[in-house]
Amino acid sequence: MLLVLDIGNTNVTVGVFNGEELRGTWRLATDIRKMPDEYAATLITLLSHAGISLKDIDEAAMCSSVPPLVTTLSEVCRRYFNARPLVVAAGIKTGIKVLYENPREVGADRIADAVAAFRLYGGPVIVVDYGTAMVFDAVSAEGEYLGGAIAPGIGVAMDALFERTARLPRIERVPPKTAIGRNTIASIQSGLILGYIGLVENLVQKFKEEMGGNAKVVATGGEAELLAPQTSCIDLINPNLTLLGLQMIHELNRPD
Repeated sequence: MLLVLDIGNTNVTVGVFNGEELRGTWRLATDIRKMPDEYAATLITLLSHAGISLKDIDEAAMCSSVPPLVTTLSEVCRRYFNARPLVVAAGIKTGIKVLYENPREVGADRIADAVAAFRLYGGPVIVVDYGTAMVFDAVSAEGEYLGGAIAPGIGVAMDALFERTARLPRIERVPPKTAIGRNTIASIQSGLILGYIGLVENLVQKFKEEMGGNAKVVATGGEAELLAPQTSCIDLINPNLTLLGLQMIHELNRPD
């Protein structure tokens, strides 16, 4: 079985594949202070609950937005699963051509998203990743990674509002009944939830205009299932897009 790890700024998303079948997914808090043994203990416990043992895992792949954790989790893979992980980075096969001015600047998770979106849904396709950062990626009809956009995620915006104001409270992330809030909580919900819906709709429309076609729009990321249904510009929601991309990239890089 293949263990895949998407190491993000907020969460480490874990998946296990048996061939192309995704057997299970889990989310761990990202913590660079944790030792390899601590991550290993948590992973082993979670896998055992799903009926997956250490001996079942013999391969691994990962992408990371947190460089220090690559070393930590690579050690976990080697010591506990006897698997040398494939780390998605410049120079490995992905099946797509990156047209960024400097391809090394593109996050590995963005490449994994683009690979999975194109393979699963064809092109042109736009990926909207609702994570710590709101990330938009564009892939052409020919499978070329064109580029994208990055904005603060809604959680980051909410934390900044709470930390930099004296009286505004943290709120539940649910859509308000009306755009005109009649109390402080409803007003913040309007500004954040409806504001981010407007951000998504505007950028998606501009992407489509520049791509010159009716691109499909796929949402992924930790906030996707909460926020993506609030707008009609999202065609599909796939919370496991990055994990699926890692599995596909791993298959492309198997030794002949």
